[in-house]
Amino acid sequence: MSTSAIPLAPSSSSSASSPGTGLLSGGFTKLCKGLGVVLVAAHILVYLFPSSLTYLALVPARTIPFAWNLITAGYVEQSVYGVVISTISLLFIGKLLEPIWGSREFLKFIFVVNFLTSMCVFVTAIALYYISTKESYLYTPLSGFHGVISGFLVGVKQIIPDQELPLIKIKAKWLPSITLLLSIAITFWTEEAAEYLPTIVSGTYISWIYLRYWQSKLETKIRGDPSEDFSFSSFFPGFLRPIIDPIASIFHRMLCGRSDALNNAQAYTQDSESLPGSDSFEATRRRERGARALEERLAAARIAGESQKRDAAENV
Repeated sequence: MSTSAIPLAPSSSSSASSPGTGLLSGGFTKLCKGLGVVLVAAHILVYLFPSSLTYLALVPARTIPFAWNLITAGYVEQSVYGVVISTISLLFIGKLLEPIWGSREFLKFIFVVNFLTSMCVFVTAIALYYISTKESYLYTPLSGFHGVISGFLVGVKQIIPDQELPLIKIKAKWLPSITLLLSIAITFWTEEAAEYLPTIVSGTYISWIYLRYWQSKLETKIRGDPSEDFSFSSFFPGFLRPIIDPIASIFHRMLCGRSDALNNAQAYTQDSESLPGSDSFEATRRRERGARALEERLAAARIAGESQKRDAAENV
């Protein structure tokens, strides 16, 4: 994911462009490089030995004896384009998220989102088979890192929601929603894209569940992110939220009521005099860490550029 203070919600164009610059500056983390090697190696293995795809990818009809493919499928890209896009996304987004979350939490996020996404895809394939009776849903190898990449976008939404991306001029908080919308739209043009849709949808939703309710915070000892800016309805335009909020609250009470009670008890034990608005305070602190990490990368890139210019001048 310095001790120098920076604005929490920069309004100038130079500050708004820092996320894009930060993502393009600085080095990649060792963990992301290692995971990138895994993605490339898995693709080469499947390319050289096509039969290995049966054992590594998610084939719903064979998942019961080959249960390990619920884990391995996420790291196997079947196309060159897939491995290139996934590796580049991992390296650039990972160097933003990992320093803020920590390497252990970053790796845990990848493992949990990948595994639960594979479970959702498996259940979806079985359900589609029983609905349509098409055996292709049972025997088509499904794999790819795009579920985790979709989850990374949710992490970016959480950390720097109001930062504008310099090239496309949209706020980071809309990245997951735009990705889902484009994925759904593409499925109307090509049937092959439909194979990726369950993974992208599941990866986005599972990652939100993880960050919203499960992620541990050592500094507060409270799980998840209960801020309104990260609610389920925040993925939708404002005019739809009055419709989404009542539906989301029903599932929230059904699935997460116990978790809320535990969090409230922990928060009360930790600080019996906590002030109203502590949820937004925690969200602000997290965004401050994200913006500070981006600012550090920008400063490092600027210093490196000045050093190169000095060296060039001395050589002349």
